[in-house]
Amino acid sequence: MKRGLFITFEGMDGTGKSTQINLLKDRLAGEGHDVVLLREPGGTSISEKIREIILDNNNSEMCSTAEMMLYAAARAQLVEEVIKPALNSNKIVICDRFLDSSIAYQAFGRELGDAVEVVNRFAINGTMPDLTIFLRAGVSLGAGRIKNREKDRIEMAPSDFHRRVYEGYAFLEREYPERIVGIDAEDSIENISKKIWDAVAGHREKL
Repeated sequence: MKRGLFITFEGMDGTGKSTQINLLKDRLAGEGHDVVLLREPGGTSISEKIREIILDNNNSEMCSTAEMMLYAAARAQLVEEVIKPALNSNKIVICDRFLDSSIAYQAFGRELGDAVEVVNRFAINGTMPDLTIFLRAGVSLGAGRIKNREKDRIEMAPSDFHRRVYEGYAFLEREYPERIVGIDAEDSIENISKKIWDAVAGHREKL
C-alpha cells in the first residue's frame, strides 16, 4: 500500500521553524496535497496534557529520565493516533520536532546516552521521517530571538545544556545525511524556503 510523506523539522528554539513549516504547508496545500500539521510534544488530547507537564516551570524537580519517558509517551500516542493513520491515507505529515529532538535534548543535552534512542525507537514503532529539515543555527542566535518571550522549563535550562543540544543535532546531521538536510537558519526567509522546497522535491515520487 502506498504511504504518504513524513517530513519533520528540527533545530534550536528561535531558528524559524514555525515560519518555514507554515510556508511549506501552504505551498503543498496550494498544489492540492492533503497536509497534516503537527507539533511535539502534542498533537493529541493525551499528548497535549503531557506537554503541559513537561514544559511547566513549576516542575523544575522533574528528573531527566522522567522527562525522557514523558516525551516518548507523548510521541507514541501521536504516532498511533495521528501519524500512522495519516500516512496510511497517503497524506503529507509535517511535524515540528520528532525523534531527533529527543536524541539532541535528552541523549546529548541531559547526557542520558543510548537509552534515549532505545526507548524512542520502541515508542515510534518503525515510523521514521522520510525527510528531516534541520534549521542550523548556534545557541546564541536562537537565544537572542526568544529573549523577550516567556520561557518554558526546557528553554530555561543553562547555556551548557543548549550547547550540548546543538552538538547533538550536528552529530545527527553527520550521521544521517540521507535523511537530514541542514540549512543555514541565518539565511533569508525566502532562501531558506527555496532550499526546503528543493529538498522536498527530491521526494516527489511519493507525492
